[in-house]
This record gives sequence, C-alpha cells and structure tokens, in this order.
Amino acid sequence: MTIDTAAAVSFLAGHGRILDRRRLDLLLGSGDADAVLRALDAYHNDDGGYGWGIEPDLRSPDSQPVGAMHAFEVMAEVVAVSSKGSTRAVQLCDWLDQHTLDDGGLPLTLPVTDPAGCAPLWLGRDHETSSLQMTAQVAANALLVARHDADVASHRWLARATSWCLHAIAHLDSSPSAHELLFAIRFLDAAAEAHPDVLDLLRRLAPLLPPDGVIPVRGGAPDEALRPLDLAPRPEGPARRLFTDAILRAEVDRLAAGQQPDGGWTVDFESSSPAAALEWRGYATVAAVEALQRGPRP
Repeated sequence: MTIDTAAAVSFLAGHGRILDRRRLDLLLGSGDADAVLRALDAYHNDDGGYGWGIEPDLRSPDSQPVGAMHAFEVMAEVVAVSSKGSTRAVQLCDWLDQHTLDDGGLPLTLPVTDPAGCAPLWLGRDHETSSLQMTAQVAANALLVARHDADVASHRWLARATSWCLHAIAHLDSSPSAHELLFAIRFLDAAAEAHPDVLDLLRRLAPLLPPDGVIPVRGGAPDEALRPLDLAPRPEGPARRLFTDAILRAEVDRLAAGQQPDGGWTVDFESSSPAAALEWRGYATVAAVEALQRGPRP
C-alpha cells in the first residue's frame, strides 16, 4: 500500500481550502497548530458558532449544528497532536447549549438565511425535532476534544447531548438510515473511554451492518455508500472490532488505490455547487491520508 503524499500536498495547494491545507500540513508533521486554528477562525461567527461554508454544501453564513461538528473535528485533530486546545471550544459548547432542544438533542439544521449554494438536504427542514444524525456527529467530535479539555468534558451541553444520544441509540429501530447508523457508531466509539458501558450498545448495533460493512445510502448518488473506515475511523477505537482484519486490510488497500492522477481523492456523493465539489475533494484527501497513515489496526 503506497500513496504519493507529495502529490496530495500539491493537489491541496492547487485546489483545496486553506483550512484543509493547514490540516494536511499538521497531519504530515510540517504544520503548526496555531495556523490550523487561525484557518478555522475564518468560519467562526460572533455568536460562538460556525458557518460560512465550513460544511461545503451549506454555504450560508449562519452558525449551524453541522458547522459545530466540523469545528470540533478540527479542534480534536489539533489537540490530539499538539495538546493545544482552542479557546473557541467552550464558546462553541455555549452556543450549542443555547440551540439544544428541550429534550437534549439538536435539530438537523437551524433556519438558513441564504440558500445560495446550499444542498436541498439543508433547506426547509424541521427545526424543532431532535436529530440523531446531527446530535451524534457533533457530540462524537466534542467527546474527542473533551479527552484533552476539561472545560469541554464538564460542560452542561455535552452532558445533555450525551444522555440524549445514549437514549436515542438504545431505541434505534432495525432499519436506521445509513447516516444515523454511521454517526451512532462514531458516537459510541468516541464515548467509550469516558462511558465504558456504551460497548454493550455498540455490540447491539453490529447485526445492523452488512457482512462486508458497506452500507448503501438510500436516495443518494449511484453507488454512494458508507464504508468501514467511515464508520470506524480510529484504529484504537472499539468500533474497529466490528470488522474483521481482512475487511479492514481490503478497505485500506481500496482507499490507497483511490488516489487520482491529480494527487487527490474523490467522493461518491453529489455536491450542491462546483465550489463544494472541489472543497469536498480537499476534505476527502485529508481524510484519506490520515486513514492511510493510521492503518487498519493500532
């Protein structure tokens, strides 16, 4: 399994967002944590949340729950390699607490003030019903930040979101959507260190996975699917135990073979705009390099 790392760096230089270029530099050991956090600040709003297209298919400036997910993802990457936390993390928890519904969950979206360049997924949605897909993905990344940030770990919002997710996952039916299952597994994987009892819930989700671990996305693009390395991105996490060594090795080889002649990787879903399509490729390239550095098992 070999990839051309220099070509990936060149692809990001020619086509990627500054944020993803900085993330890749940090991943490869040539970057600076402060530079990543400065790039993240471009998406920050005065209310403490994140918008401005940090989710490539949601280009409105409004702070959104999915913006929080992406911001925590970057903060988790930074703190894991540098032990440098972001002063924005607690502000983001405060923002999330303000927009959490009474039951403790987050809606899929808040109202979108400018729909230009936004995918239909994000428009005209119910803002008053908690979404497992959204709450779990935001909380999963926050839990990874919380491992290194005591203020995030003890925040009221994270406790509320964690409790809501555990209840919702325990009551999942036998046919959740692909993305509900994805983020339920990711949440449990991230929560296991602080909440070891979630391993029972993780085992209960195992029968919902196809034998090869590949989950087709109903209603998505042709051949769009979620794969084992999407479901369990951390080799040291318990979610990797859902898959055999053979499946994981095959997925690593498949991912490595997906590098394109221009040095980047592609995605299998449709984007809302040409800008989003290119930004997703940059995001996917960082994710691919990270996954291939980590390998199938610790």
